[in-house]
Amino acid sequence: MTAITSAGTGLYLDLLKKVVTNMIYEDPTNTAALLTDPTYVEESRASGEDYPTVAHTMIGLKRLDNLQKCLEDVLRDGVPGDFIETGVWRGGACIFARGLLKAHGVEDRTVWVADSFQGFPVTTEEDHEMDIDMDLHQYNEAVDLPTEMAQVQRNFERYGLLDDQVRFLPGWFKDTMPTAPVEKLAVMRLDGDSYGATMDVLTHLFPKLSPGGYVIIDDYCIPACRQAVHDFRDRHGITDEIHTIDRQGSYWRHGG
Repeated sequence: MTAITSAGTGLYLDLLKKVVTNMIYEDPTNTAALLTDPTYVEESRASGEDYPTVAHTMIGLKRLDNLQKCLEDVLRDGVPGDFIETGVWRGGACIFARGLLKAHGVEDRTVWVADSFQGFPVTTEEDHEMDIDMDLHQYNEAVDLPTEMAQVQRNFERYGLLDDQVRFLPGWFKDTMPTAPVEKLAVMRLDGDSYGATMDVLTHLFPKLSPGGYVIIDDYCIPACRQAVHDFRDRHGITDEIHTIDRQGSYWRHGG
């Protein structure tokens, strides 16, 4: 299948972002934490600050724009490697990544979909020391977690994007990351919330990130997650500048 025109690519990707966030039909939010009103609010959905009842991602347009920028940068610059998201919920960000690769006619990169598909693991001592704002197991129930792998696969199918360039890594990150059959990465997007999940992914996957590739941290606003990022960077002497996406996410480009 040949790549669609440049104008068509932009239109398709803009529409795909609006569909995976369901800013088209404006589904209400689940109520959790500080959200007590289920009413859809456009700004909250765009900034990824609500918990959609129907949408396939909760990261919002701003973080999807960032994902698009990072993916298109590595394609333009010829940075080798695949894309992985660790912590996928209903799969929307990975669906968008696969759609982007297809829209650009890219046939030699894989989208890795990594999740426990069992919700969040038991939090660690480091998480409690960093004062996580809410119990993650209560969060599981509040925002309709976990999502089974079969449902995420079905979501890919709905977009016509489930193919041999999509591979799933089910299981706890502490078990799957050390042996993940990922050879090289260009973009890695971490959405595991906790200290342990963030550290497990960085420890085992960052060495596979190509120079010029990107690390995106969805939950940089959570103290435990942020501490894991800085502990890892300090341990390995990483000084690449961390850029803010929005009030929750941040990213940096690997200088090599």
